Amino acid sequence: MNKCFGASERPARECLVTERFLEALDEDSFTDLFGVFSPQLVAFFRVRGCELTVAEDLAQEVMLTVYRKAAQLRDRTLFRAWLFKIAQNALCRHFDTKTREVETVDLADATDRLVAGSHMPAATPAFEFLHWMAFLDSRERELMTLRFIEQWEYHEIAAAQAIPIGTVQWRVFNAKKKLAPFLAAHQKVSRGPGLGRREMPASDLAAA
Repeated sequence: MNKCFGASERPARECLVTERFLEALDEDSFTDLFGVFSPQLVAFFRVRGCELTVAEDLAQEVMLTVYRKAAQLRDRTLFRAWLFKIAQNALCRHFDTKTREVETVDLADATDRLVAGSHMPAATPAFEFLHWMAFLDSRERELMTLRFIEQWEYHEIAAAQAIPIGTVQWRVFNAKKKLAPFLAAHQKVSRGPGLGRREMPASDLAAA
């Protein structure tokens, strides 16, 4: 029976290529792994303010590091968190920061780049979610992006940021409390008569 190395909700292909690579550690399995995770890494760097070419270069750097060091990974169930920990360190080096916490770039600029790059209308749920992030500090934005945009599990965030899972849950809870007035206001507008507008998944934020 195949075992998915990571959260059970992850796509089956991601689980399969991860398992195959960690078992074989060869170029063929790495090619499949690269095809699955490289686009995720590019998105990871783009949402944090990197231009497309820089994001692609950083993604390649991360994947090469994974290829070289995969044999050192002790707990295979944390592969995805380990991979994005490498990505976070690469981002820190790129911005020449001396701390492990990434300094968040201007949210409006990052949002403009995302919308331009993905042809995402300004009224979409993803755009509005990013707009709400302006009301949070950099650490809260990072957590909320990982949890609700990139859909990381709590244990993956904890492993990547080297903090207890309870700390992650508490910080996400406090960030949702801070956003609660804006979520409530949005739901009022979304439920207004005759608007026919798709409602933001605010329930997802409340339930997570």
